[in-house]
Amino acid sequence: MSAGIVIIGSGFAARTLVKNIRKLDSAIPLTLIAADGMEEYNKPDLSHVISQAQRAEDLIRQSAGEFAEQYHLRLFPYTFVSAIDTQARVVKNADKQWQYDKLVLATGAKAFVPPLPGREKMLTLNSLQEYHASETTLRDASRVLIVGAGLIGCELAMDFRRAGKTVTVLDNAASILPSLMPPEVSGRLQHCLTAQGVRLLLQSRLVQLDEHEQGVRARLDDDRYIDADVVVAATGLSPQVSLAQNAGLEVGRGIVVDGTLQTSHPHIFALGDCAQINGQVLPFLQPIQLSAMTLAKNLTGNSTQLVLPAMLVKVKTPLMPLHLAGETHRTDLRWHIATGADGMVAKGLDTEGKLRAFVVSEDRMKEAFALLKALAV
Repeated sequence: MSAGIVIIGSGFAARTLVKNIRKLDSAIPLTLIAADGMEEYNKPDLSHVISQAQRAEDLIRQSAGEFAEQYHLRLFPYTFVSAIDTQARVVKNADKQWQYDKLVLATGAKAFVPPLPGREKMLTLNSLQEYHASETTLRDASRVLIVGAGLIGCELAMDFRRAGKTVTVLDNAASILPSLMPPEVSGRLQHCLTAQGVRLLLQSRLVQLDEHEQGVRARLDDDRYIDADVVVAATGLSPQVSLAQNAGLEVGRGIVVDGTLQTSHPHIFALGDCAQINGQVLPFLQPIQLSAMTLAKNLTGNSTQLVLPAMLVKVKTPLMPLHLAGETHRTDLRWHIATGADGMVAKGLDTEGKLRAFVVSEDRMKEAFALLKALAV
């Protein structure tokens, strides 16, 4: 009997892969192993749970049992895989092991927490489990300090502020969304946040967190202090690579894969937030969906190369939503920015005048698809 495909992980990448495999092969044995309860939920909803007064259970779309029955697979929830034996093609935990023909690592990424004194006092919101553990604390807090002014930090800041909380956002950078776009492009969102009442402390560095009365006191590098009821780390994600690394697979920032999503070992594959594709980690929905479609074909005998077109990234800040695409982080682009009451269109041109990136906001977002087609490849 075939050992079939074993998938480690239960997030969006793993579930999308299962659904695509079952479209192509209804019989191949599938086994999912994950450290969580394997409930299906939409992870981007975590950016809006506070203002919408949602509890963790409100986000669950499908139970683990329902998923297993619908897609005919074996599930092992709350199970921590400790090792991979690549020679014997076996994955192990403390008291059990699973044989595989092909193994998929969809281990995701964990929230990065800055290594500083008191770091254990920071909360993270990168999973349903994390939200479930802290939802009462977050709901009851009136003063929130968010460390990080990137994508997640800005989304959470707007959400907490819409819920009526006092919000401070702290970042080393001189502007918000620093890894995605230059200050002149992100300035409109920055103005929107401050107009809403979000306090931005940019070019500031957190050095320590301490207990203080009924909350937390944050000390900055210039000896200023901020008192908060809760501190949330929104300082990026770290791909979960230790299992792959210990198995001898090639690891960079993520688990290195080729165009078929195969790792440096011929029977092991990776996708999602843990995978490094063409030198990049791409923790966005569209590349994960395309990766899952490609990998499903390769796992079921149809050799296919992953092709990633220019893709839109959505910034879910309801009072000023943004779409962006292309190489928005490039420092050599000349930006042409048009703003009006209906929104913003920012175009990043290279030295030859070719469109390399764009950002659109509000009612101008309907122009995104035409701009996407015009992007230079």
